[in-house]
Amino acid sequence: MLPKISVTVFLLAVVGLAVAGNNQALNITFNGFRSANLSLDGIAEFTANGLLKLTNATRQEKGHAFYPNPIKFKYKSSSSDVSVYSFSTTFVFAIIPQYPTLSGHGIVFVLSPQRGLPGSLPSQWLGLFNNTSNGNSSNHVVGVELDTILSSEFADINDNHVGIDINGLHSAVSAPASYFVANSTDYRNLTLISGKPMQVWIEYDGNEKQMNVTLAPVDINKPKIPLLSLLIDLSPILKDTMYVGFSSSTGSVLTSHYVLGWSFAMNGSAQNLNISQLPTLPSTLTKKTPKFLIIGLPVIMVAIVSVIVSSLYYVVRRKRKFAEELEDWESEYGPHRFRYKDLHIATRGFTDEQLLGAGGFGRVYRGILPTSKIEIAVKRVSHESRQGMREFVAEIVSIGRLRHRNLVPLLGYCRRKGELLLVYDYMPNRSLDKFIYDEPKCTLSWSQRFQVIKGVASCLFYLHEEWEQIVVHRDIKASNVLLDAEFNGRLGDFGLARLYDHGTDPQTTHIVGTLGYLAPEHTRAGKATRSTDVFAFGAFLLEVVCGRRPVDLKAPTGRYDTGGYGVLPLDQGGANSSCGSEIGWEL
Repeated sequence: MLPKISVTVFLLAVVGLAVAGNNQALNITFNGFRSANLSLDGIAEFTANGLLKLTNATRQEKGHAFYPNPIKFKYKSSSSDVSVYSFSTTFVFAIIPQYPTLSGHGIVFVLSPQRGLPGSLPSQWLGLFNNTSNGNSSNHVVGVELDTILSSEFADINDNHVGIDINGLHSAVSAPASYFVANSTDYRNLTLISGKPMQVWIEYDGNEKQMNVTLAPVDINKPKIPLLSLLIDLSPILKDTMYVGFSSSTGSVLTSHYVLGWSFAMNGSAQNLNISQLPTLPSTLTKKTPKFLIIGLPVIMVAIVSVIVSSLYYVVRRKRKFAEELEDWESEYGPHRFRYKDLHIATRGFTDEQLLGAGGFGRVYRGILPTSKIEIAVKRVSHESRQGMREFVAEIVSIGRLRHRNLVPLLGYCRRKGELLLVYDYMPNRSLDKFIYDEPKCTLSWSQRFQVIKGVASCLFYLHEEWEQIVVHRDIKASNVLLDAEFNGRLGDFGLARLYDHGTDPQTTHIVGTLGYLAPEHTRAGKATRSTDVFAFGAFLLEVVCGRRPVDLKAPTGRYDTGGYGVLPLDQGGANSSCGSEIGWEL
């Protein structure tokens, strides 16, 4: 008969082998999610054709999808040491934005000690953490992010990258989205928001303590060279049992995040997905166009002709009503151009009920786009002079490519009969100055003001240092900072902005801006530089902290607020200018 202690040790060993055997046998495979058993929360859902849709057309929300059962990740490698099993996963995903060059936020494959990630926030937090929990070692969270937004607070390398996250959104290692070509060391870039399906492979070697991440288009075999490789022992980070799944979130710009198929395995390679069995994305679904048969009966033909003739006058009038200018050189800016008809419908015909503000440079209207239902602000400005229009539109489109969470997105433009219409994302809480001047009904707390200041500073650093060109804003002030639904500060009004290449000297131009924010060297030399922006930011900082204007101005008759969406630049707008009208105010 065995001693009691020996029997106990033997039983523990048998239990350990049984658990290890279970993990070795664990292999989850979903070629589509039509009958998948996953735990969903937030706005995540399954579509009728078997897609896992993590986000829908809802702003500032998050979506999670987890395998419902906890998985054992740790085992005793010796009498005192604890190790993490090797594991492997692969999945096919797609990110489809509403606009080709604008995106919401990304997708994260995540290992978490609990489903749902309580307390997590949407937007830049990706449904994983919040401003308190981010970076805490008590999180016990490991993630691989496919991020489409540059968040400078997390030291992101760009707005199209892959990263390995350990307990926070400051990636331990990251790289631009790309893959290595077979039989070479050359790599090709990928655009995460292209709307095309892509495949990810994530592998952790428990013996070598190494995690590899590989990315490729869905029709390419797995590259031999991984995109990311990180030497890390996960045993201090992971708990004994963990949940595996996906997290995503929405911000101000709506984006749909899909997972088409997923495979996960412990102590082995994840089973290959059957690409041909995966469900089809909405954007690639084939629409069956009904074929109309023309019946040559005289009665039907007469009826058709009568309808066409009676409608001709109406059609001609309608075309004239919605006519707009379109020249050959604008073809390259197609994705940034809105149809006047859509803007007319969105603003209910530019009625006074939709008016947000007005001034000497035009009016700003609130609208809802008829197809996407996204809220917009449309600024109508006169532009009778054709001189410089091509350069001006090119600059508008360039500014439209700026992507930062503290910018008011410029979605696009429309030209019609000497009129220019600029389309912005709508900010529900309007401009910052409404909350710090004139005895506002709602007063911002110091923490809210400090958050706004940090946001504008982060945005300014992005414009000056991080984008492909240097952007000098030239009119930083409280009335040009808009507040979104969460009271985050968004820098707007790029009508006076100027762009120039890194390493070059900005050209001398007219003095534009607002009295009280103009740097002395700007008024002397007429050059707007990054330093003059920093001077204006300092005045703005004091303005927000003290609740006092830099100069106590009295607006002249006929000058109205334009809701923070700005004016046209002096150089392009003719004889009038923002500087001229504002410096002309009485002191």
